[in-house]
Amino acid sequence: MLEFLRGLPKVELHLHIEGSLEPELMFELASRNCIELPYATVEEAKAAYEFDDLQGFLNLYYQGMNVLRTEQDFYDLAMDYFKRAREEGVVHIDMHFDPQAHIQRGVSLDVVMSGLLSAKHDAETSLDLSVGMIMAFLRDRPAEEALQVLEQAAPYWKSLDAIGLDSAEHNNPPIKFQAVFARAKEIGLVRVAHAGEEGPADYIVQALDVLDVQRIDHGVRCLESERVVQRLRDEQIVLTVCPLSNVSLKVVDQLRFHPLPKLLEEGLKVTISSDDPAYFGGGLLTNHIACAEAFGWGADVFRLLNLNAIEEAFTSDERRKELIQRIEKA
Repeated sequence: MLEFLRGLPKVELHLHIEGSLEPELMFELASRNCIELPYATVEEAKAAYEFDDLQGFLNLYYQGMNVLRTEQDFYDLAMDYFKRAREEGVVHIDMHFDPQAHIQRGVSLDVVMSGLLSAKHDAETSLDLSVGMIMAFLRDRPAEEALQVLEQAAPYWKSLDAIGLDSAEHNNPPIKFQAVFARAKEIGLVRVAHAGEEGPADYIVQALDVLDVQRIDHGVRCLESERVVQRLRDEQIVLTVCPLSNVSLKVVDQLRFHPLPKLLEEGLKVTISSDDPAYFGGGLLTNHIACAEAFGWGADVFRLLNLNAIEEAFTSDERRKELIQRIEKA
């Protein structure tokens, strides 16, 4: 099964590029930018990658991204992950990035976009990898700020595939961002949102009804409501589930208790992704292997998960058809 999973063309819909920052690169960028880290060694940094909940992770996540200062830094961050992912058999990535987290540190949107778009171009021309761009907004920041950033990003709207909503769910319901998502719809951007990870099933409903999203990131708590499950099944709304992330953030205690098999049994359109691979134990291949071991899934299940993903991926119809054929032949 390991050989099959390694060779299977894999598609990732839920990847935060800032969450791909490995400690080794963190130290390299800190040195380049003359930034002092709170860790003496790479090993000490890795030891800190343990959390009790989502907020504990976010604190470390924002601290880590402080080393990202220049266009070259963002380019190196993205290319580092693209190369690792491609070595693991990943053929498409929909990449979230968090402009607010950088702007509030004094890093301009132009710096962020130039570095990431340059990496996307080089990956697509040299790595047999396609990349979708999701500008995500931080739900624990003011909604007015998110709207300002969206307008500021006007020169890059044609380079974006979607907007998203991420960060701490507690006390930050989707309805708070209704105006931002309405504006994104006006300008022709697809909408996606994190919902039903630490927040309740009702946040999934809000994301669908109020934000008019096409995709639910996480969504595992939908099982708390039969009505929500039925709606997701009827409308075939894709869920971008992140199994090892859910274990790391204590959404579930152990992977063998994860609701993924139940989600599939309910006929939901499920995919799997790595979320923040540097912090949550590995990339997309590692998540595939862990699920195979925990659930005893065979090749057909993994083909289905990746076919679900490529059907919903932000890429050209030509690339989609090509990857569907490659997955089916694996």
